[in-house]
Amino acid sequence: MDFIFKDLKDKHVFITGGGSGIGAALTEGFINQGAKVSFVQRSDASAFCDEIENKTNSRPHFIKCDLTDIESVKQAMEEAQIALGDIDILVNNAGNDVRHSLSGMSVEDWDHNHAVNLRPYFFTSQFVAPFMKKNGGGSIINYSSASYMMGNAGYPAYVAANAAITGLTRALARELGSDNIRVNALVPGWVLTQKQLDQWASPEDLADHLKKQCLKTHLVSEDMVGSTLFLASNASKMMTGQVLVVDGGVVVTG
Repeated sequence: MDFIFKDLKDKHVFITGGGSGIGAALTEGFINQGAKVSFVQRSDASAFCDEIENKTNSRPHFIKCDLTDIESVKQAMEEAQIALGDIDILVNNAGNDVRHSLSGMSVEDWDHNHAVNLRPYFFTSQFVAPFMKKNGGGSIINYSSASYMMGNAGYPAYVAANAAITGLTRALARELGSDNIRVNALVPGWVLTQKQLDQWASPEDLADHLKKQCLKTHLVSEDMVGSTLFLASNASKMMTGQVLVVDGGVVVTG
């Protein structure tokens, strides 16, 4: 990548789900800018950290954590700040777009879905806000999904959670703006991570989706890095409460 955001050097970036898929690309992208990266993930990401260290001579700080356990999330963020200093940039990236039906979902399933896809966004923001205020500001970037803008079927609880992320983003932008804390939502389209390729990306569905895009190239994880760096950096210092869509031109906002 040939773009440099000089103000990101030495900033502490905390990423949820930063060891796989889009999150892994973000971790590497921020490290390549000279930032210090910590991240949480439920599965072991030690091998990924080894790989990044070998490529960049900088090792991200990985903490194994289940995002549905908010106390564990807070403990992980405390550990990250002890290791790397106060968090300057928060990227709420982790989510699970597991397919489910209206008829087959129980109350427990609904609660678990939101415990993964929505609840952590609120409590990670709650954690970092006092530190960002103390340090003169910060940037919170909430990953949503174009699925709610498209009204996709097949995972209604997930779609609802991602619509709520936009509402939460705008509410927090208003609440935290006087402390120079910016809060924006980043909305990917269909990014072909390995998980998507393994579970849902049939040739027919891929071809059908590409017809909907203005740009006739499928998105990959690395395509989300530049826009995230932009929202994290001072290049977007007067942007807050906004929803930035990166989907190859499927949905239209404004």
